[in-house]
Amino acid sequence: MITVPIADDSIRLGQFLKLANLAESGAHARALLDDGAVTVNGEDETRRGRQLVKGDVVEVDLPGGYEEATVG
Repeated sequence: MITVPIADDSIRLGQFLKLANLAESGAHARALLDDGAVTVNGEDETRRGRQLVKGDVVEVDLPGGYEEATVG
């Protein structure tokens, strides 16, 4: 699992997916969320605008396997 530093106190999930290289674009992030491939702290998440804070764990079910990143 990687830790991705953020500049502010929070970040939107869609932005974080791109920053952590878990999504190639905003459209890809939306597709992952629509497909139910994203969890935040172990709970399914479908809202691209969900606010993440430091310590949150994001997991994505990608074709190559699960990838995890922590908001840092």
